[in-house]
Amino acid sequence: MSDVAKTLDASGLACPMPVVRTRQAIDQIESGQILEVISTDRGSLQDIPAWAESTGNELVEKEDAGDRFTFRIRKA
Repeated sequence: MSDVAKTLDASGLACPMPVVRTRQAIDQIESGQILEVISTDRGSLQDIPAWAESTGNELVEKEDAGDRFTFRIRKA
């Protein structure tokens, strides 16, 4: 996706670290920009969308490739 401002590779990290790193990374981009998060933690499928909703950020896309999960979040 060409409009991704930053990519965070959280592969190999276990809960809650993908969400912690996502929070840190989203602070580094501007409002309206998109953060791409890559994770291998199955818990991320629920945790990252829930985090995005609770913080007012928009989950633009979620991909489940079986052992790799990709999320694109637009910063509020």
